[in-house]
Amino acid sequence: MKRRKFLQNTGLAGAGLIIRKYLFKPAISGFSSKRKPLSERRFTSKAIEDAITEFKSKVKNSEIAWLFENCFPNTLDTTVFFEIKNGIPDTYVITGDIDAMWLRDSSAQVWPYVSFTKKDEQLRQLVAGVINHQVTCVLKDPYANAFYNDPLKVGEWSKDLTDMKPGVHERKWEIDSLCYPVRLAYHYWKETGDVQPFNDNWAESLLLTLKVFREQQRRENHGPYKFQRNTSTATDTQPMDGYGYPVKPNGLICSAFRPSDDATLYSYLIPSNFFAAISLKQAAEMLKEIRHDNRNAEKLLNLASEIEQALNKYATIEHKDFGKIYAYEINGNGSYNLMDDANVPSLLSLPYLGAVKNTDLIYANTRKFVLSGNNPFFFSGKAAEGIGGPHVGIDMIWPLSIIMRGLTSNNDIEIKQCIALLQATHGNTGFMHESFHKDDPTNFSRSWFAWANTIFGEFLWKVYKEKPYLLS
Repeated sequence: MKRRKFLQNTGLAGAGLIIRKYLFKPAISGFSSKRKPLSERRFTSKAIEDAITEFKSKVKNSEIAWLFENCFPNTLDTTVFFEIKNGIPDTYVITGDIDAMWLRDSSAQVWPYVSFTKKDEQLRQLVAGVINHQVTCVLKDPYANAFYNDPLKVGEWSKDLTDMKPGVHERKWEIDSLCYPVRLAYHYWKETGDVQPFNDNWAESLLLTLKVFREQQRRENHGPYKFQRNTSTATDTQPMDGYGYPVKPNGLICSAFRPSDDATLYSYLIPSNFFAAISLKQAAEMLKEIRHDNRNAEKLLNLASEIEQALNKYATIEHKDFGKIYAYEINGNGSYNLMDDANVPSLLSLPYLGAVKNTDLIYANTRKFVLSGNNPFFFSGKAAEGIGGPHVGIDMIWPLSIIMRGLTSNNDIEIKQCIALLQATHGNTGFMHESFHKDDPTNFSRSWFAWANTIFGEFLWKVYKEKPYLLS
């Protein structure tokens, strides 16, 4: 495909200018590590250190090598609290600058290390510890999204109008909060063959997941969950007595909040329902193969089938410019919200989560839409272009969206562009951030956001293994 045609087809707004400005930026020599001193690191993995050494020795772009060294181990260096409790691994994982464990973030933060666990027994135990700790969280409250390590701690959101419990940091119901632990557990099992984490408590957490998903289909009533917060920020609370705007039951699951922790406009959040369908299938396979529980595995598969049928029937709309695309949110009554948010699950991230192939026609159309000015949260400026979201505000691009764009692309030009944009927008810190201003990378939010760092390392390692020539 000719370059001009490629740029038109992939919706790279202003890509020619951005590529010329950043793509062949010369590497700068003399970078010193931004990692914590060895004595202050939370955890050290020989497998990850070997990967860093290999990457640095083979990648000649010294700034990219420096960024990989800083970012890839950031979760291990700064956010994990690993211990053995009663002979069982247990790992509490904070997000970075917030001392709380999100089910989503903790899964995503250690996800890139799973493929290294067979080379490093301690690393394997650390990941097993995350799975074990997440089970205790889900059993405490399957509607909560974030937890404290201290099960008795009462935090800043204790006065939210919902059923808050000690040990819960925040109780924003998000579908993905119950999907991410399944994804981590499933791929850990496939990678290691270890079944020790998958005990009775783990099986109970899956049945709680099934129960909550069923409740939030809202077939007969609202279900037990509602949420309101005394706040001037509309995206931090839900209307209609905390249940959100009405939906018409159609088989999809309601999510009160997005993976950004922002309130949904319409409760049927399409990317998260895709994620739920995949996760239910993975959970069913594990229950059947590990626990020999065919009856409950069948229940999980039945729900997955209901969701998939509803997605096929209701998740798409006909766009006048892009053809058939996925909506971001719908309400079952014919209303829909066309946008995408940087946080994962997003529409852009569906192939990364295994929900659709990146060659799927509807996904390809949707991708063009979300990477264009038709997406109200796609921003293009002097520094970069990418997707943001309401959580931080207008003109703030999330590195996570640029990383996800690269991870879901097959095109060398686009992948190299994403690397170049990330190299050019770390704000002279050597780390990724939650977001940065489209015109000024030094104007950023959250200087310590481990998920963005680790997934950037995941992206670079994938490129290094599959397309190393793009790192030159």
